[in-house]
Amino acid sequence: MTTAPVRLRPAVADDDAALLAIYASTRAEELAPLPWTDEQKATFVTQQYRAQAADYRQRHPGADFLVIERDGVVIGRLYRTRLEGGEIRVLDIALLGEHCGQGIGSALLRDVMAEANHEQVLLSLHVEFWNPALRLYHRLGFVEAARSDVHVRMEYRPGTPGAGVS
Repeated sequence: MTTAPVRLRPAVADDDAALLAIYASTRAEELAPLPWTDEQKATFVTQQYRAQAADYRQRHPGADFLVIERDGVVIGRLYRTRLEGGEIRVLDIALLGEHCGQGIGSALLRDVMAEANHEQVLLSLHVEFWNPALRLYHRLGFVEAARSDVHVRMEYRPGTPGAGVS
């Protein structure tokens, strides 16, 4: 089966509902066991989404806030920025569940890795240590650089042997 190609474009205000749904999908498993009503969970997720969006925009005003589209439908997000020294930081990459496992995230990350290779700059991201995407990052050639109680800082250095970049 062939899947339709995806495209990236800047997020606009009209994408807010889709971006909230994407964010909510990343929190669903975490919230499932809580004894809250669906309404309470939705209120919490909305508050968290808005706080995260405001924080990202305040701390990274020059970031690329991109939506991932397939057939004109928003299916994910890719937020990235430049840090001092040219380092590329993936702030967030997320796809709706039904679009996971199709190679979309891998392809998008490989594109960013190719950019880091071309520019000879570090590429980094943070991921919760329980997130299954951690395996993907390892497969692509990212290495663990630091760990906190919740997050693992992953780094990709240009020219990493065995990395999935052409």
